[in-house]
Parts: sequence; structure tokens; C-alpha cells
Amino acid sequence: MSLPDLLPIRPFTKPVKGDVTLPGSKSLTNRSLLLAALCDGPVTLTGALFSEDTQLMATALTQLGIPVRTDEASKTIHVTGCGGKIPAQRAEIFVGLAGTAARFLTAFCAAAQSGIYTIDGVPQMRKRPMKGLFDALVSQGAEIKYLGQPGFFPVKIHAHGLRGGPVEIDATESSQMLSAMLMVAPLAAKPLEIKPVGGVREPFVEMTARLMTSFSGLTADRQAGGTYSAPVLSQGARYRNPGTYAIEPDATASSYFAALPLVTGGQIQLSGLRGVGAGLQGDTQFLTIAEKVGATVRLDPTGNHTLTSWSSPAARSGVTASFNTFSDTFLTLAAISPLLSGPTKITGIAHTRKQETDRVAGMACELIKLGQHVIETEDSLEIHPRPLKRDVEIETYHDHRFAMSFGILGCHDLDGNGIPWLSIKDPACCAKTFPHFFDVLGQLWTQSHSD
Repeated sequence: MSLPDLLPIRPFTKPVKGDVTLPGSKSLTNRSLLLAALCDGPVTLTGALFSEDTQLMATALTQLGIPVRTDEASKTIHVTGCGGKIPAQRAEIFVGLAGTAARFLTAFCAAAQSGIYTIDGVPQMRKRPMKGLFDALVSQGAEIKYLGQPGFFPVKIHAHGLRGGPVEIDATESSQMLSAMLMVAPLAAKPLEIKPVGGVREPFVEMTARLMTSFSGLTADRQAGGTYSAPVLSQGARYRNPGTYAIEPDATASSYFAALPLVTGGQIQLSGLRGVGAGLQGDTQFLTIAEKVGATVRLDPTGNHTLTSWSSPAARSGVTASFNTFSDTFLTLAAISPLLSGPTKITGIAHTRKQETDRVAGMACELIKLGQHVIETEDSLEIHPRPLKRDVEIETYHDHRFAMSFGILGCHDLDGNGIPWLSIKDPACCAKTFPHFFDVLGQLWTQSHSD
């Protein structure tokens, strides 16, 4: 459906019931698109996500001369890999606000044997961390010219291939920079020995390493001291064509619907979602948070997740938890924290200040607008529930996760009459990763009120 600039959220007057088919994972879709491009021959990705971020990635690969054909109806993407080569010698690439596309394409272009590539994004993308990746690629022989502020987009890359050998990378601000280096490591002239400096959030790096194995049989081994290495294509290693690769449902998107029974009561089934630790995505850890708050999480005989909760406030407890390794889901918990008994403290989120927006400051601002008492530090939010204010318009900061998180809070029937009390500004920003989020939410409302 076409979304208005300001979307009132219709509260649930009955407990939620229904099934949710989640979209494909953005993280896995964009990684798989790059790895498919590195393969030699056609690869079909099934269960792929069709969103703004993945479309930007697919369009960029096409501009680089790598054939990409999409079929949204069947959720499949066909990529004709070019064995790690970039056919186009020149290209101007636009990455919007897609961090995965920005980091992965930068590394891919720099790893080419030759070519000149300009990469840029929206103004907010020009503020997002890139310097750690740029520095690592320059140390490997890439020539990177800054067309604006040093260390940020836009840039012009003169590719000369990667020399290989030791390279340090500071990926403390985004693990995507380390993932980008890992995926292009086999293109180097000799084995890369990639040493992260500072901390790095492991789950997404582990996802990348395991995905590389699925596409190649190549293992991005982690050595003593945290250094990564992988075989190189020039020495006989190769990205093998898997033929078809199935993308897992998006674990981050599942957090919104995992939280919904905590807001409305009732029961919901999340089709296809893997258990905590069972799939490639670390964000399934949010299910353990849902249980601590008061949900019951179980696997049904078909392997799908079913979440149940209760409408009694006594069953919904505030928690203290570090979200450092699954931080994309912290907004989900923060948004529903006004409904929980006692304070909620969320830590390990300093790095999210440099994502689509400053997510820590933005979340604090919107919760205060809702009447909550919030203690904000560089790395944490502590939310003390207070009576919710009515007729609040939530600012989304062009950030999809604000829209979806507060969309779930708005499902709470604050006045017991089903009248909207919370509205979302710019709900269409969900197109970044979940274009049909509010459609799905509306379908659940209809299912739950059908009796």
C-alpha cells in the first residue's frame, strides 16, 4: 500500500494471532550478491530480500558489468558471476544509505586488477564510518582519492589489485569493513593476513566466514591472535558455484513480531526463523531477550517459532542486557520499554551512534517525547517507565528501525478503545529493508480481529 507522510498506528483491541512470513535477510542477501558475483557462472539466490538496500547492491553490480536478473514475485535473484573480475573499467556507483553495499562494493572495486570507480551515497552515508576500510585497501595498493571530507564518501578508486600479505583493519565502528576484506581476500595476489585492531562484533564476521564456505569451500581461518586468512584464487583456490543458495529469513525483522505479543498479548508464529545459534544470524539472540521480558518461545513440530505472551503488565519485566553483538534489535526493546514493569537498561550500543542516524540519541529523544524518564550515556540507555503521552508523532530520522520499532509500540491499546494515539513520520523509510512491514502489521490486525 501507499503510505502517508504521517501514519497513525491502529491499536490491537484483541490479542494478536497469526503467522508471519518474514522477508529474506538483508545482511545475507547483500553478502550473497557479492559472493555470487565472485563465482564463475550463474548463481540463483532464493528467498532473497527485495528492498532499497538490496536493489542498490544489484544495480551496482550491473553497472560493474556483472549480469543480475531479479524476479521479485518468486523472491529470486540470478547472478552471472565473472570469477572475481569486473568487466566494466569505469563506473559511477550510488549506494544510497546502504552500509553493506557501500563497504562490500568499495572492497570489490579496490580488489580489481584495473579500473576507475566513483562511489557515493546520500548525505547521511557521507557521515558513516569508512576510514578503517579505506586505510586497509590503500595499504594493499589501492589508490583512493577523496572527493569530499577525507575518510568518507564520495571517493574515486583507481584499482591496482590487492598485494596480499599482512594488513591491519580498524573495524571497531562497523564489522562490515572486516567482512568486506574477508570476502575479497581470495582476489589478492598472495594470501591476505587480515588483523583486526580494536574490538569487532563477531556474529556478523562469523556469518561472512561461514557464507564464504558455502559459496566456495574456502575457509576464512582465524589464527591465533585474531588474524584471518583465506586461500587466494591466483594459487588455485576458487569461489565454486553453488548453483542455488537459499537466503534465511531476516532475524532482525523477526524482533518486531517477537515483541508484538508482549505489547498486545496473544500468540504469533514466525515461519522459517531458525533457532538461536542454529542459523547464520546472530540477531536471533533477541528471542532470549523476549523470553526474559515475559514471552514464551518454542519451536513447533515443523521447526517454526511460535511466541506467546500475556497482556498482564506483571508478566512483562524490564531487563538489563548488552546488545553489542545484535545491536540492530536494541530499538525493538527500547521502544516497548514503557510497557514493562521496572527499568530497562540497554548497553553495548555506542557504535550505533554512527549508523543510519545516531540511534542512541534518537531513541532517547523519542522516548522522552512519549513521557519516559531516560538516562543516556555514550554506550547505554536506561529507561524508567512513566505514563505514556498521547497524540505523539514519532520522528524516524530516515531510519527504518525507528519506524518499525515504534510501530509495534503503537499497537498497544493505550485507552482501551482502539483509537490511535501514536503516529509514525515517514513510514516509507521501511523500504530500506522491509518495504511491506506496515502491510504485514495490518494483515495481522485483520486476522486478530476477524472473530
